[in-house]
Amino acid sequence: MAGIEGAMASGARIWLVDKDGDGSLAVFALAELLEDPGFGPVAGPRLRVPQVGLLSTVPEDQQLRAFDLERHVREVETGYPTPGGTRLVKPQYDPACTTLAQREQAKADELAAQGWPRVSRATVRRWRARYHADGVWGLVTKRRGSTRLDRADPQVVEALRALLPEEALRSRSRGWKKRMRRETQWWLDARHGKRTVEVPAKSTFNKLLDAVEESLGLQGTVAQRRARAARPAPPFKPTLALRPGEIVMLDSSPLDALVVLDDGVVGRLELTTAVDVATRSLWGVLRPAGSKLTDVAVLLAQMMTPLVMRPGWSAALSMASSVVPYERLTGIDERVKDAAARPVIVPETVVVDQGKVFVSPATRAACESLGISLQPVPPANGPAKGHVERSFGSINTEFCQWLPGFTGSNVGERGSRVNQEPLWSVSELQVLWEEFLVHWHHRPHEGLRHPLMPKKALTPNQMWAALLPVAGYVPVPLSTDDFVELLPVRWQPITDAGIRFGYRTYDGTCLNDHRGQDSGVRSRNGLWEVHYNPYDPVRIWVRLPDGFCEVAWIHATSVGLPFTHHVWEHICKVVDRTGSREEHEAELALALDRLLKRAARKEKLSVSERRVVAKSRASGAVPVPTGELNVLDVPAPSFGLSGVYAVPDIGDETVFEDGDDEGNDLFGSSNDELEAGWPVGGCLLLSDTEAEAEPWLP
Repeated sequence: MAGIEGAMASGARIWLVDKDGDGSLAVFALAELLEDPGFGPVAGPRLRVPQVGLLSTVPEDQQLRAFDLERHVREVETGYPTPGGTRLVKPQYDPACTTLAQREQAKADELAAQGWPRVSRATVRRWRARYHADGVWGLVTKRRGSTRLDRADPQVVEALRALLPEEALRSRSRGWKKRMRRETQWWLDARHGKRTVEVPAKSTFNKLLDAVEESLGLQGTVAQRRARAARPAPPFKPTLALRPGEIVMLDSSPLDALVVLDDGVVGRLELTTAVDVATRSLWGVLRPAGSKLTDVAVLLAQMMTPLVMRPGWSAALSMASSVVPYERLTGIDERVKDAAARPVIVPETVVVDQGKVFVSPATRAACESLGISLQPVPPANGPAKGHVERSFGSINTEFCQWLPGFTGSNVGERGSRVNQEPLWSVSELQVLWEEFLVHWHHRPHEGLRHPLMPKKALTPNQMWAALLPVAGYVPVPLSTDDFVELLPVRWQPITDAGIRFGYRTYDGTCLNDHRGQDSGVRSRNGLWEVHYNPYDPVRIWVRLPDGFCEVAWIHATSVGLPFTHHVWEHICKVVDRTGSREEHEAELALALDRLLKRAARKEKLSVSERRVVAKSRASGAVPVPTGELNVLDVPAPSFGLSGVYAVPDIGDETVFEDGDDEGNDLFGSSNDELEAGWPVGGCLLLSDTEAEAEPWLP
């Protein structure tokens, strides 16, 4: 070592002597020697700490045998059975006089002479390899049979591992294993050539398919397979929110309960919910015909405004009776005085999925106007917003399963006569839902824990009260312009005829100074920003330089009753165009007026017309005529459905197929814009449609 150091210091050469051979001398340049990848210190056998935890799982005799083998392996490699031993080295294990192969053979002969069965030089070599890989645990005798995946053709296993996640992500129905066997053969032919690799026999392939599915975690139903295949790679980190509104998750799903819409029409409602991660507070909007753009607006408004106590609610549900610092909040926001005990927050970040309703320009514009960050999750990634996904299960457990007409979470759990139960109406269910939301915030949640009370599950109200001193409370009053800002938006030109879209023309004197002019918004080619309410199509709001201006439909006086986009879309499909655009719009208005009056008088309607009118009435847009039985006002215990809904004699009336009133893009707009709606019960209505319709009732 001193000679080498001297050579390194001088930077000259290094002399190496072969001690095991004939003592020949080799001279190397220092740089050449250091750059050689094979140059380095010779490492002896690595000493391993016994894996006591694993060794304790096997019997004591196997442990003793493993430690005995360890001594034999060390003796073969170093000449000493124990590290740093002083025992004289046996001549046959002296590394200075023998090669490793000779020492392995000597150990095999020694153990065979002692009565060890089937010990050869290869056996000793395997012991050395296992000891270097796993220490003493590698020397324990383990009865391991080869698995089916180990015995299978790796190319076939590769094909199955490539096809199974793809099948799950494509949301295909789960077929028979025969289909997967053919698809596997096609995949192998495309990758390796025609019939170069053959799939196993049918029974062998079926067992191999089960083994691969188990290794990938793709057993179970199609929904479970799709969820596992779409989730990101672990490890997963919990979503952490330290203040109310920091992270709010939105999602929508059909409500697992049937309701009576109108005239005996039975359907399911769509539930759009929002969950605050910090407090687990819950808000929700029920709709009769799918989630709408305005449902997002309604949820945002619900979160930022206190909920007024309803008549008949218990005083225990009021904010004055809760753990929330009521007196301090009342001094800041007068609206809290008569409010129910439900948190009021201002969202900072809203997490949504890739649904058109949530990622539409209208939703982005609404969030931007309120200073809210919109964060879409990757496609088909439910775990990214697991808090709101899990809330639907809690709603089924705590709310839906107690309702008549509960459909269960899937068809396999549905009763055979669910639609024959005494179902609730939309208004009855809406009132019960609002009360349930208040009760939700008095219910302990296992995910809410305070650092000073880690063993006690808190309620959302208690967590909100605990976080209020830290996060504070800022009242957010919403004006009429704020409500308009949350409505769906279109970009339209202002022509001499006014603003035309959806086969409707809107005109007013406020447009006179802007007809044919550019709005100045270059990103929209000079078009004007128009907000509309699909549940009140008789008016729109145009953003002019001095603010929003309300513009009425030119045929509003020709239609005697309120209507929604459901009815208008139906009229546009059944009325053929026979004249100019102006004449066709007038014909549509007259046809709409006739349909609304027939529906108000309970005249005979076709199946499609009944469905459309039922959706509109469920939205609170089509009133019931004076003197007629309003099923929405029938008390819940009696329901009053027996003998009221007689099946109409359709006769020669035009009957439209299911779906005639759904989904066509008639107006050159996106489906999500056509499907937009407004809150049930009129909590954010800009006009009272029932009062407006009262003078026109027959």
